[in-house]
Amino acid sequence: MLLPALVSPPGAWLPAVVAALALGVAISGWPVRRVSLERAAGGVAVLSLVADGVSFGKAGLALLWLPFEAVALLVLLERVVRHVPGARVGLVGGLTGAAAVLLPLRFTLHAPQTGLRESVFLAALAFVPAAVATGVGLYLRSLDRRRADAVALARREQRLEVARDLHDFVAHEVTGIVLEAQAGQLDGEDGGPVEQRALLRRIEQAGLRALDSMDRTVAALREADGRAWEEPPPTRLYGPADLPELLDRFGAMTAAEVTLSLEDEVAGALSREAGDTAYRVVLEALTNVRRHAPRAGRVEVCAVRSADGGVELSVTDGVGLSVTGGAGPGVPADPLPHALQEPDGRPGGGTGLAGLAERVSAVGGVLEAGPYGQGWRVSCRLRGPAVR
Repeated sequence: MLLPALVSPPGAWLPAVVAALALGVAISGWPVRRVSLERAAGGVAVLSLVADGVSFGKAGLALLWLPFEAVALLVLLERVVRHVPGARVGLVGGLTGAAAVLLPLRFTLHAPQTGLRESVFLAALAFVPAAVATGVGLYLRSLDRRRADAVALARREQRLEVARDLHDFVAHEVTGIVLEAQAGQLDGEDGGPVEQRALLRRIEQAGLRALDSMDRTVAALREADGRAWEEPPPTRLYGPADLPELLDRFGAMTAAEVTLSLEDEVAGALSREAGDTAYRVVLEALTNVRRHAPRAGRVEVCAVRSADGGVELSVTDGVGLSVTGGAGPGVPADPLPHALQEPDGRPGGGTGLAGLAERVSAVGGVLEAGPYGQGWRVSCRLRGPAVR
């Protein structure tokens, strides 16, 4: 860009330098140290506008560098409209656009054979590519914004999923560990060596399951080298077929009579997501029975096909305390003994079933919880994959 100016009259240096600066700013990556894109573009635009009104000798000298500067200003205009944040894009974009549109004046204002008519005509012609560059910048800016919104939404969903896993699985197993440890303290010397070994074995198994759940949670939260989240590790989806194992573990940790009524057709009646939701409903209800109704004499879990081809699921405990942590209407509150409270000393949380209600609703189901006889019942209706 500058070499032709070496063999040209001295007045050629001004359009050559301005064109070279515009091209350099247009193709460079910004920011450079403390100089941002808007500062560099604004400076070049102001310099170009000033150069339009300065006489540098023969007007024909401008024609050699004018096409290069025009292309550079159009590229710079697109970059400004796309990348400059906030309200500053209006000021900087306006200056850059004005420099691109008024660039032909550098020739028409100083050539003896041209006048106002030619200046207006060429400026109108330059407005067309400037408008196209602005439109391209706005379109790419909207794509960038939608991409950023999609990434933010995906991260939020991943964090919510991690929070649900922490509540549904880790909290369940850790609660079991705490209750087993409390049971060992309450038993004192009543249990023999065999009972003590069985108790320790159950504590070990619950601890290992909690560690496995925590490992999956940590893997999902980890980001590599500060970059955007990579594809999250696959999360295991449970289902109605896993309920017998869940009930066996729960029954080994409680004195209540635990029964499961599971129809054979239930497992195939739900999609994978709905089946995992059904499992989590049971898991949350059993966790709350542990924490808030430890003296339950009977816990019943029932999963049957519904008339519309879906699944009806219910978990019922046999005491007056609600599985959500409070007493039901007409049922007197029965405070938990200190040994059976949560480790921090508070008797209940209260967000588990609220989160499950949203999860059930997302798969097209309905969750209900309330008093049932002398106890409490949690039930949900899930639609089959064909209906959903």
